[in-house]
Amino acid sequence: MSFDRKIKIAPSILSADFANFGQEIRAIEAQGADWVHVDVMDGHFVPNLTFGPQAVKAFRPHVKTVMDVHLMIAPVDPYIDAYADAGADVLTAHIEAGPHIHRTLQAIRAAGMKAGVALNPGTPAEAVAHLLDLTDLVCVMTVNPGFGGQKFIDMTAKIRSLRSMIGDRPVHIEIDGGVDPATAPLVAEAGADVLVAGSAVFKGGSVNAPEVYGENIRKIRAATEGTWA
Repeated sequence: MSFDRKIKIAPSILSADFANFGQEIRAIEAQGADWVHVDVMDGHFVPNLTFGPQAVKAFRPHVKTVMDVHLMIAPVDPYIDAYADAGADVLTAHIEAGPHIHRTLQAIRAAGMKAGVALNPGTPAEAVAHLLDLTDLVCVMTVNPGFGGQKFIDMTAKIRSLRSMIGDRPVHIEIDGGVDPATAPLVAEAGADVLVAGSAVFKGGSVNAPEVYGENIRKIRAATEGTWA
């Protein structure tokens, strides 16, 4: 998994057809997805319940790009090895999920994955200032985590602060929540390079009409052209 700052579109399979995950993953990748984003929720840290390690392991054979696993769970540390075994390429933990995020990031890297740290809308950029040398990705939540399809919360000032703090470090800035062709250029111009999109990618399409996914992905990508990235 090489590093670059080109815009990457990471469809969230939380918006996919749950009865056809394998076909859905293959369809979005064939239609231009750069990464596949998997939202893991525990019904405790966030008010929703989704995929465990066995589900992620079942997704892995279908993912040929990057499997980006976002843990919205607490605690995180007891499950790091399980998601490593399941095949996650990137594993992201919330800074709010526990008292020892530094240790968590160390453990994620030690398990052979890229380490991500996520920030809820109410958490300032400065919270990761002393973590950046242990971090491969900072995920800026532009909705309150827990459900897809929420309205975008403007976090462009936070993104600009992160972009400045990161400097020339090989750290991605990922945006998760409410990304569509209208909001994508705002976050890309501010410095983001990984855009998670759920309903904006999957709306109107299906495994029988995957070309709609491609059209949706291209619209988001085109909207970012001419930004800093």
